Amino acid sequence: MNTLFNIESAETILRRLDNLTETNIAKWGKMDVGQMLKHCQGPLDIALGNQVLHTKLNFFQKIMLSIYKPLLFNDKPWKQNLPTAKEFRITTPQIFLEEKKNLKLRIETFSKKTDVKTWPNHPLFGYFTPEQWGQMQYKHLDHHLTQFNV
Repeated sequence: MNTLFNIESAETILRRLDNLTETNIAKWGKMDVGQMLKHCQGPLDIALGNQVLHTKLNFFQKIMLSIYKPLLFNDKPWKQNLPTAKEFRITTPQIFLEEKKNLKLRIETFSKKTDVKTWPNHPLFGYFTPEQWGQMQYKHLDHHLTQFNV
């Protein structure tokens, strides 16, 4: 399974990101390329402790999320048009080059934290092992880079 904690996997994601241009069009979804770049920073910010979300879930939501949690870090690609948590929806225009630079910085920072053993809980899914955090971050970025044909 690919993980951002693997040097080659992280470099592959960064190379794909370098191939992304402002003119890339999404194969699915509502975000443009700048919004996607901003969106992808959210989960990295959560893991890095740069952002804290206080999400209240009801019992039904907790049960549903626990069923879907393993799909976040297994080796199967995510399906297209999955719903996005409202906290991670980006609907305002973004500056492409600025968001691309910000995302690259977060990826580089995250991928170097191979020695971290305790990560913040995810606001929706709760506890992840370090391995699961690395796999989930890779999978999320792969999903969106694929969405924009890179």
